[in-house]
Amino acid sequence: MLDARQFIERLGERGHTFFTGVPCSFLTPLINAVEQLGERYYLPATSEGEAVAIAAGAWLAGKPAVVLSQNSGLGNMINPITSLNYPFRIPALLIVTWRGEPGIKDEPQHALMGRITRDQLKLIEVPSSLLPTASEELDFCLDEALASMRDTSLPFALVLRNDAFTSVALSELRVRSRVNCKVRNVSRGGQTPPRIAVLERVVELVPTDAAVIATTGKCGRELYTIDDRPQHLYMVGAMGSASAVGLGIALNVERPVVVLDGDGSALMRLGTFATIGAHAPPNLIHIVLDNGVHDSTGGQRTVSASVDFVGVAAACGYASVLTCDDAASFARAFKEALETPGPHLLHIHIAGGSIEPLTRPGIPPDELARRFASFLCDKSHATAATTRSTDSQARCGATSR
Repeated sequence: MLDARQFIERLGERGHTFFTGVPCSFLTPLINAVEQLGERYYLPATSEGEAVAIAAGAWLAGKPAVVLSQNSGLGNMINPITSLNYPFRIPALLIVTWRGEPGIKDEPQHALMGRITRDQLKLIEVPSSLLPTASEELDFCLDEALASMRDTSLPFALVLRNDAFTSVALSELRVRSRVNCKVRNVSRGGQTPPRIAVLERVVELVPTDAAVIATTGKCGRELYTIDDRPQHLYMVGAMGSASAVGLGIALNVERPVVVLDGDGSALMRLGTFATIGAHAPPNLIHIVLDNGVHDSTGGQRTVSASVDFVGVAAACGYASVLTCDDAASFARAFKEALETPGPHLLHIHIAGGSIEPLTRPGIPPDELARRFASFLCDKSHATAATTRSTDSQARCGATSR
């Protein structure tokens, strides 16, 4: 059996000190040990797919991440792994448990995934190896995994059997106190703007040191059409993951981080609102552009008409929520969010439709990711205005890209 604390130290020596994921009983000693180490960071996610996106954001910010998951969560990971990590060539170290391993008695819900776990990883082109239980074999295993990630710029999975780690007691949980969210409607009663008008205000007002993440579909395409900048990351896939990527970045940099989300995308991973509220990065501004439809696929309606995004964000612990219905009010709300600690939610109703013709980003995703990562790690763009804790700061030299 492995000593969980020693395992974490070995990972730390290799630059991996940021952990996120969803628990499994096989992972209990490891997660408990991470929680006990003050200089380490464990960010509980609401889903495994969200954890993969958070890890991607952390990597872009210079903080290579470890994703912890039960193998049943592989199904939840498939979308971000195949449409975020693969096209953008973003590595992540996955530690996946092997519930339902053939020949070992387990609960019925693990039977099928247990049989196909290794094949599932192979199918999505994630190389894997079994995590050894002998400490003398650990260094070779970790070095092999990290070498694969350096060579391919893609995830690698360590498959974890039961009782791999010696037990570690759960320490007292550190629970963040709820904040009193400030909710304000700043509308002036103007005309509902098209998306392009709001994005033009963002481009006009956003500081040069701010990171801007645009969700997949017409949002990213319109932002690219207005102006292409190194501070922009256009999510060409991984619908629903923009806010989790933004969270992973915001926790590891000092600069402002602006997420441009859509109502359909936000609804797809609504649990990320809770994760953002729980970890409360003060430099995060989450903008939901709500037109009530899936614009990129022909205008089919979403369920946003019956959803109170303002109430959700307030209940999840955002520092403030600003809602507006016209471009002038949005500009005022955006300026206010840039000047005060967050996280903030800006919710604005927009009109359906888009500009025509609408181009697509002309930069390959892997080049875009590295351009954006270079921007994040460029100290000349860093702001001194936002005070961040030392264990949330970026360590841009901690990984090879």
